[in-house]
This record gives sequence, structure tokens and C-alpha cells, in this order.
Amino acid sequence: MDYFNTNIDQLHKDLSAGKLKSADLTADTFKQIADKDKTVKAFLALNEDDAAKTAAAIDAAGVDADKVLAGIPVGIKDNIVTDGLTTTAASKMLANFVPIYDATVVKKLKDAGMVIVGKLNMDEFAMGSSTENSAMQTTTNAWDKTKVPGGSSGGSAAAVAAGEIPAALGSDTGGSIRQPAAFNGIVGFKPTYGRVSRWGLIAFGSSLDAIGTLTRSVRDGAHLLNAIIGEDERDTTTVPRDPEDLGRNIGKGVKGMKIALPEEYLGKGVDPKVAAQIEKAAEQYKAMGATVETVSLPHTKYAVAAYYIIASSEASSNLQRFDGIRYGYRAKDVKNLTDVYVKSRSEGFGSEVKRRIMLGTYSLSAGMYDAHFRQAAKVRTLIARDFENVFKDYDLIMAPTTPTTAFKIGAKVTDPVTMYMNDILTIPVNLAGLPAASVNAGFVDGMPVGLQLIAKPFAEATIFQAAAAFEDANDYMQQIPGGQN
Repeated sequence: MDYFNTNIDQLHKDLSAGKLKSADLTADTFKQIADKDKTVKAFLALNEDDAAKTAAAIDAAGVDADKVLAGIPVGIKDNIVTDGLTTTAASKMLANFVPIYDATVVKKLKDAGMVIVGKLNMDEFAMGSSTENSAMQTTTNAWDKTKVPGGSSGGSAAAVAAGEIPAALGSDTGGSIRQPAAFNGIVGFKPTYGRVSRWGLIAFGSSLDAIGTLTRSVRDGAHLLNAIIGEDERDTTTVPRDPEDLGRNIGKGVKGMKIALPEEYLGKGVDPKVAAQIEKAAEQYKAMGATVETVSLPHTKYAVAAYYIIASSEASSNLQRFDGIRYGYRAKDVKNLTDVYVKSRSEGFGSEVKRRIMLGTYSLSAGMYDAHFRQAAKVRTLIARDFENVFKDYDLIMAPTTPTTAFKIGAKVTDPVTMYMNDILTIPVNLAGLPAASVNAGFVDGMPVGLQLIAKPFAEATIFQAAAAFEDANDYMQQIPGGQN
């Protein structure tokens, strides 16, 4: 199957009409993975036997016209648990962990009839911006194998961009869906905090984490996100809302829509070529009938510092359970209980995870809580108020997703502060709990540029409407790694 020249709607049409069998589609998908993943290195585990059984059962039952995802393959980021399929979070700490249940989002995809083909690489415990922090392997960018795919959902993004699979799930704590989507020229969608259940997601920052989608097109993203939204009694942070079609406004255009362009998102640190592509997109929205005006989000400059204190503090708490006794890797040749704790965590966690645990533990320690964590929480409130003020007058915010295009593998791995700045344009959205997406806004020096679209809480339909209008007005989606389609 050529996933560059089809979409979920077309696959569903062929499956429901009997022109295509899910078993054949699934088998062909594994052939694509065997061929392309030798260099992309996106997959950590494959689910061939169960996928074949699922596909055969779907073919035997037939695909209903109203089950648009039935029989279609999908990949899952490796920090989302899958019953009977290894889930490592790309860490030595969980190298042999085989869950005995499905995360809520995985169960929902199975209920929708999707075929789970495997687990995708990531930065260890979702901590990183390049997938170089994986303890398993380094995934490459689909457009240039010498460059990073972004992170932490780098495996999910690269597999979709390379045409191995049509869709994948990722998780986004500070931009971990949108940043790799931008680096690989695909669509990444982070929903409103509380819109999608986190039950079964291996936690990084509990007040920031969100499960979302990575697809080649906006319409595919709407289909996938529709399948996983909803209240979950096992996750008390999910919000009760009536069922709705998040893609209901696709095709309506943007005439009359008011779009804000924050001046802080095009300033110092943003590659002028990237900024130029976003300004070009703004002109395109104006030509389609929208109003685009410059606004200010004055507390943006404090977002990275606040985020790393809050996220690291929550991570230090969430990861304390991996102690070699209750969960995870256990060190050998230990002399006493203290040795078990210290050696297991020292050997099981990678450098980036240890760095963030230490930062978080320090920020929460006696005497430092008021000086660091409390101040970061106050900044978070100010950033959320900045967004609230803008959304009093505007339907949407547009901005670059990342300051630059994808960088070379190894170029920033020894400089964590510079690496952290890659998420400077996505982090404020997580601190405020807003929905946001990244779509392909063109290319700079042959590499994709991401356009970020941000909306008020639970206004995902507005993002899909504007993103689809932009996608329809350009041929960026038709361009594929290796040349024109």
C-alpha cells in the first residue's frame, strides 16, 4: 500500500466496498515496515500475529460504512500500554515490561476496529526533543536520515512521514507531538487537557501530558482524534462533554475568522527563514478571507523556565515508583536494600531522565519549594491569562511550531539547555492546557516547516477547520520524502 497516495477515507471506502481486505492491507504494511524501517528505525516492537488475527476477523465480519477506522493499521507510541505487547517507554528500566491491559485510548482504537501494528520509538519516558534519548535506538528524520525526527514522539512522526503506516498515537507534554510533526512535515494534534483519557499512559508530567494523533492529513487526524476523545471514569481529569464530531467544520473555509499572530513567536531565536514561511501563511489566510493581526503574549519568555520546574517536579514524583522493588529494572550484585534502590535507578535510567529527576527533586525540596515551584506555578497562571485575553477577541492563534527545522543527529545532544529551547514555542500551550496542531507550512532548505494553530479550550473543531483550509490551499502534503509525489 502506498500511504502517500491515499488517506483514511479512501481506505475505508475500499474496505467497506470489498475492494480491499484488511488482511492484505495489514500484511502489506508489515512489508513496508520491513523495507523502510531499516533506516528510519521507528519501531521498537511489532505485533504481527495479533494484527493478522484482528484483520482476518474484521474481514470475516465485514466493514460497516459508519466505522471509518475499521481494518486500518495504526502505530502506538511506546509509553502507552498495550495488552500483551512490550511497552518500554524507550527505557532500560522497562525493557521487559509486558502490560496485562490496554490503555483507554488503545481500547477505543480496537473498539473502532483499528489494527495495532506495533510500538514506536521515543525519548526515554518522553523526555527529549530529538529521540536521541531513547535507550533502544536512534530514529532518523524521514526527509533526511542525518537529521533528528524530533521528540519525544519521533518514532510515531517518522513512521507516518516515511509512509510505513497511515496514522499513529503520540503523547505531548511540552510539544512532543507538534515538534516532531513539524520536523517531519505531517499533522500532529494535541487536544485540550482532559479531552482524552491518560489512563494507561506512563506518566511524565501529570498536569501537562496529553495523548494525541500524528497523521499525514488533517482529515485523517480528525478521524483518529474523534475515536479517542471522551470522559473516562478511570481518569478523573477527563471532562464530561456531549459527543461531537471534531471534523464537522472541515471544508467551511476561514472567511470571517479572526486569527492572532503573537509577536513573541517570531522574534529572537526564530530562524528568519522559518518566520518568513509563517508570514507567508498569514498572507494566505488573509487571501482566504480571514483577519490576521499581531498580538502580544508577554509572559511567553518565562515559559521554558516554568515548564522545566513544573514538569521535572512532577516527573520526579511519578518516576519514584521505579525503584527495583515494585517496578522496573533491578540491579545485580547488590549488598543491601539501599544498594537495590541506588544501583537499580542509576543503571536503569538514562542521563536525561536522571537530570530531570534531580532538578525536580531539588525544586520540591524543603526551602526550595517556595523559591522555585510556587513561582513557576504563578508564571503558569500568567501565561494562561495571556491566552485568555487574546481569545476574547480572536478565534485562533497562529505561530511557528519550532524555531528551526530539524537539526543534525548529535548536534545538540551535549547541550541540554539549547535542546530545551526547541520547545519554546510549544510549551506555553501545555502550561495553559489548550488544544493545538502543527501542519506543514512549506519547506526551508529542503526540510519541512511547521505552522502551529492554537485555539481556546475544547475548540478543536476550529483548528481542524483552519488547518484543512490551509492544507487544501497548498500542495505541501503531496510532497514526500525523496521527491515530488
